[in-house]
Amino acid sequence: SSTRKGSSVIVTSLTSLTIECILSGLLSICGKKVLHIDQNPHYGGEGASISPLEELYKRFQVPGPPKGMGQGKEWTIDLIPKFLLSNGQLVKMLLYTEVTRYLDFKVVEGSYVYQAGKIHKVPVTEADTQASDLMGMFDKRRFRKLLLFVLNFDEHDPRTFLDMDPNRTTMRDVFRHFDLGTDAVEFTGHALALQSGDDYLDQPCLQTLKRIKLYSDSLARYDHSPYLYPLYGLGELPQGFARLSSQNGGKYLQNRKVDDIIIESGRVVGVKSHGEVFRCKQLLCDPSYAPGRVRKVGRVIRVICLLNHPIRNTHDAKSCHIIIPHTQVQRKSDIYVCMVSFGHNVAPEGKYIAVVSTNVETSNPEKEVQTGLALLEPIMQKFISITDLMVPTDDGRRSQVFF
Repeated sequence: SSTRKGSSVIVTSLTSLTIECILSGLLSICGKKVLHIDQNPHYGGEGASISPLEELYKRFQVPGPPKGMGQGKEWTIDLIPKFLLSNGQLVKMLLYTEVTRYLDFKVVEGSYVYQAGKIHKVPVTEADTQASDLMGMFDKRRFRKLLLFVLNFDEHDPRTFLDMDPNRTTMRDVFRHFDLGTDAVEFTGHALALQSGDDYLDQPCLQTLKRIKLYSDSLARYDHSPYLYPLYGLGELPQGFARLSSQNGGKYLQNRKVDDIIIESGRVVGVKSHGEVFRCKQLLCDPSYAPGRVRKVGRVIRVICLLNHPIRNTHDAKSCHIIIPHTQVQRKSDIYVCMVSFGHNVAPEGKYIAVVSTNVETSNPEKEVQTGLALLEPIMQKFISITDLMVPTDDGRRSQVFF
């Protein structure tokens, strides 16, 4: 075997949200010497976008595709969907690093929430709020007062607290202060704060208030939705950061498996791949590369659905986001539906891609997402994946191995 020296950071990639690609780009522009090793032939690992369509069928070992699906190269399917809040940290990173030179974004057309057996548009204007049947007349007035409080809230200015300490007052107490009803609380916590469960209700309100403010600030940047999505799919994100890293001296090795992580005196000193040893001071990697340093905390089911029609009751939106609060389906965590289409150049004309996902809570995961799947019927083809949620067993400060 041979040894290569000099990489201050080694990044190994097989991730759900292209985190390693993003970090390799950011570390490169900060002056770090970065080597990125990826066992895949493409950027982004499990968070990649698959094209052509034939590759998706092959990946899930499903016969096809059948006739009538258009040209395979016109399809680009995200394995793990993600919409970006237009005022969120990732968008700010894209602007700061100028990765936006390599990407084009388009606003997601609509945001919806499921209540009482049907989906409702999340109100984005005063007129929408008045017309919405998500809340009663009195709750609408109280909700406006809460929203005004959030918009004026400044965690560094006690005068904006309304005698509620954001580090001690629970979110349940905040809702009680504004006398919001159950439906308004559910809508605010899940459709605006994007909380997936109800644990937040008994936690200090600061983070939830910041989440609602982020949603509102993102919405204010565009007229009808707080979400952005890149043209040609999420796979453009890791490619953009990979180009950024390369332009700043980063090196990439693809189709390379990591055989071993070398630890000396409890600290990482390198990795071994294909008989070569690459020395480093820090290692950033996906949990799959170091199974002994992570533990399983749950599972996630995702169902990719190919459609030839928009989702019902979304005003024929070419892209949308639907939240099914857990209380509506007697669960502990919410169900999410993300839909994109030819409007974002990820499918042929008239074709749509929807992904239904949630945390697994039972021994029958597919049954858990039936409410979401029912919103999409009829479905041309679906592909089911169930992945483990892993967390590190330590913070990595001693070993310098980070996940």
